[in-house]
Amino acid sequence: MTDHLDLGNLDAVRDWGYAPEYVEGMWRMLQHDEPQDYVLATGIGTTVREFCQEAFSHAGLDWEEHVRYDKSYERPTEVDALIGDASKARDVLGWEARTDAKALAQAHGRRRHRAGSAGWSATARSERRRAAAPPVGS
Repeated sequence: MTDHLDLGNLDAVRDWGYAPEYVEGMWRMLQHDEPQDYVLATGIGTTVREFCQEAFSHAGLDWEEHVRYDKSYERPTEVDALIGDASKARDVLGWEARTDAKALAQAHGRRRHRAGSAGWSATARSERRRAAAPPVGS
């Protein structure tokens, strides 16, 4: 068991969202009469580094002592910023993200702090297994 989290590009900007809110958005899509394409997103970009800083800080930890850069986690075709525009979901479905990246990171920090440092490595192992698994239906 380790007490660190290995990550790739810490400067990648991502649109971090809270899964239960996105499930609600998917449910709203299914209730709509006509199938359409929608984007569910917060519209706010936050770097992986900023997310880690907030989560570890909220757990009372120095993120730099627990996060390590690992080139093997870099994406071969890295996209600098992935930020969504959920205006269609808002206008048609009445859906909006309510949880921003800071609140999400703080929630993760609280959960990991309660789980102890083992929670970080268990999460990292789980995410690595999930990333290595083939897509559903392939």
